[in-house]
Order: sequence, then structure tokens, then C-alpha cells
Amino acid sequence: MKVYISVDMEGICGTTSWNDVTKGKMEYPEFQRQLTCEVTAACEGAFAAGATEILINDAHDSARNLLVSELPVNTQLIRGWSYHPYMMMQELDNSFDAAVLIGYHSFAGSGGSPLSHTMATRIASITLNDQPVSEFLISSYTAALEQVPTVFVSGDQEICEHAAAIIPAIETVAVKSGVGKSTINLHPKTACENIQSSVQKALSVTLSQYRFSLPEWLSVTIPYNKSFDAYKAAFYPGAELVSPCTVKFETDNYFELLRLFLFVL
Repeated sequence: MKVYISVDMEGICGTTSWNDVTKGKMEYPEFQRQLTCEVTAACEGAFAAGATEILINDAHDSARNLLVSELPVNTQLIRGWSYHPYMMMQELDNSFDAAVLIGYHSFAGSGGSPLSHTMATRIASITLNDQPVSEFLISSYTAALEQVPTVFVSGDQEICEHAAAIIPAIETVAVKSGVGKSTINLHPKTACENIQSSVQKALSVTLSQYRFSLPEWLSVTIPYNKSFDAYKAAFYPGAELVSPCTVKFETDNYFELLRLFLFVL
């Protein structure tokens, strides 16, 4: 079994402030280590379920966050950004049996975390066919494009609920919940234990239960915080400025939507 693990940081146990997830800040090393521990737990769960190959994508900020030497042996790591439209799912293809998402977070415009956003903090919110767009949705739809089921996500409580609305069978671990500018967290070791056991469970059943079909028509609306960002984005081919701060784009091809996101988010 071949497993792809996409890793973000704002949904890791304990992360509450942007300083916690920003390289060079005093708080960062503590949560860099927790990030590595949660990814390691996911790998151990996958190996216990029979995984023979694991590719990890460090997909937060600089994409150079994981403590490489502390990752399990027999794994491979994508480090740094290639700028392929798959972004957080770079190198995913239909040779993989399952995708696992670690450290994901609630979407822009939501109250699920003090760190809620979708790809960029200059975005007020994104909707796709009138549904809120999270990085989970973008990644799981990318996996669906390659016919790879997304079987597990960990992060804050709201992203876990959001994921279950998209993929009812998905296994989730909420390591924290957001309350205003604060978070309520599991003990870090408990978070890792729950991730390990839940990833193993997710990969030990019939994986087809996690599959879903992409929408035939995709209509995305992107409101920016600043009008000049929207003005610039509206020059992307096919994009339309529908208000001073809002761009709209429609397509029947999800890859074209990913290409848009690469250039305007």
C-alpha cells in the first residue's frame, strides 16, 4: 500500500499564534517538534495498516519545517515548493492508494481557529459552488482528481467537521478547538496517540468508501481583503471582477481551478 501524507502546521496540537508557526520566531521550535511527532505518528499508523511506501509533503509556509532526521525510515519527503498547481499535494498521482492530511485548519472566514485562513491571509473567504473552500477541500478534491481517496485528517475541531461533511466516512482527529483568539488542546502525546490509531484504522478498511465525485461545474468566488489584490487577480484568463474586492471564475475542469489558485491566492 502506497500512502501520501500532506502536512500543514496551523492545525497541529498547541499552535495558537502566528509566532507558533513562523520559522525564526521564538515559539516555533516547540511546535516544529510537535509537527514532526504528529507526522511520525501518522506514518507509524500507516505502516501498522500495511503501508509499504509513504511520501510526505511538508506543505506549510516555507515547506521546510519537519525535523528531517527524526522522521521514520522508509519514508520519502518533499521539501520546498515546486510551484506545481497541485501545491500541497505535489507529486500525487493515481499510483497512491490513499491520502492522509495532518495539521490542517479551518477555512478563511470561519471561527474555528485563531489561525483560520485559506492559502493566504489576504483572502477574506472563498466559496466553491456556494460551499466554503478550505485547504482540506482543495487537497481532497486534488486527490479525487487522481482517483486517490482521502481517508484521514487531523487539525482543529471545525476542519474535522467540515471534512466529514465532504467525505462522511473519513476518519478525523481533532487535536484542538478554537475559542476566539485562544485554543483548547489535547495533551501533545495524546494527540499523537490518537493520530496513530486513527490513521491505522482509516487504512485498514475498504478504501473505496472514502471516494467521491468532483462537481461537473465549478464556480468559485474569491473576496479579497484589499481591492487592489482583486483588481490584479481579475486579469487572470477567465477571471471576472464582480465587485471592487471580489473575483469570480468558472470552469468544468478542476485542474484549471488549481491553476487559478496557484496564481491568484
